[in-house]
Amino acid sequence: MSQVLTDQLPTLADLVSDLGDIPLKRVLAVPFPGSATVEDVVHAANLPRKRLCELIDGVLVEKAMGAPESLLAGWLLTQIWNYLAENNIGVALGEAGMVQILPNQVRIPDVSFLSWKHFPTRQVPREPVWDVAPDLAVEVLSRSNTPKEMTLKIDQYFESGVKLVWIVDPEKELADVYHSPTEKTQLDSSMSLDGEDILPGLAISLTELFSKGK
Repeated sequence: MSQVLTDQLPTLADLVSDLGDIPLKRVLAVPFPGSATVEDVVHAANLPRKRLCELIDGVLVEKAMGAPESLLAGWLLTQIWNYLAENNIGVALGEAGMVQILPNQVRIPDVSFLSWKHFPTRQVPREPVWDVAPDLAVEVLSRSNTPKEMTLKIDQYFESGVKLVWIVDPEKELADVYHSPTEKTQLDSSMSLDGEDILPGLAISLTELFSKGK
């Protein structure tokens, strides 16, 4: 009887699969997987050893990020803020910008842009986690990011109302531009990221971007 019951229960392998086959070391055991909340995301970020974690169906998953990825994300963020200095249409967040895009789902894009339509008074929230989906979400791939993890993340972004997603791959020097989970355009290093209707007139050279990581 106990063996039958055990076979019906989810395993850690099931959990890791549901999270996108990510390395187990990125999955926090406390709070117990399935029971974590937005408040736990904030608490983890304020520990002495800061842990930037996304919340995925009640599970805290540590954000995959290293210095090379941070360098590229920081440069992208600078380009967007330079654009916004001339075109006051919204605000941009960096790699610690926590946004609750869906119930019980907190994501932390490496860079995100949110237009003023989300904030009619042009006053941004003071809470550590913003309850809003960005217009643009940018992810700079790290080595521990898996294709399945990124597919799940892209699906959630568009389900929540994100309009444009950029996935930057430093190792391959490519960028994938998504307008939906199934509509992708791949750019090589000779091309530029286009702000399209989200950031009209913005063009970011991938040649210049990838040169920052060399």
